Amino acid sequence: MGMSVTIGSATEQDVEQILKLQYLCYQSEAELYGDYTIAPLTQTLAELRAEAADTCVLVARLGDEVVGSVRGGVGADGTADIGRLIVHPRMQRHGLGGRLLAAIEQRLAAERAAARYRLFTGHRSAGNLRLYRRLGYAQVGTEQVSRHLSLVTLEKPVAGFGSVDERPLAASA
Repeated sequence: MGMSVTIGSATEQDVEQILKLQYLCYQSEAELYGDYTIAPLTQTLAELRAEAADTCVLVARLGDEVVGSVRGGVGADGTADIGRLIVHPRMQRHGLGGRLLAAIEQRLAAERAAARYRLFTGHRSAGNLRLYRRLGYAQVGTEQVSRHLSLVTLEKPVAGFGSVDERPLAASA
């Protein structure tokens, strides 16, 4: 008898589990870049609570356990900034990250009028880059933030807001 993973809005009771999962998930990133002071590892519970109050936060649950999360918000220009996509290590490579990303995209477009999605990851995070590219994101910039880390920014349009698939067809002669 197996349980299904469900995705839904985070509650106030989820915040502590999200922070613990975030700490676990970002250990590999910290090791990859030799920097254990990255923001996801230094964020406090109070900071996460404040962030959760201002953004859309989704969680993936297996029973009562939070096994994944993602968050995002939409700026005045319609750009949805998506971040902190995390999946418990034992749940990775089963499509959960893609499901969480699709769910936050859908929520931000429907409820917050997103016209474009933006996210970033470290230049050495090959798995993240593969996932984002596979899901339609294209690199739009790179910013060197330290000697060991460059952040790669990726974007994709919301369907119907300038995507290639939404362009009108040329008239036939």
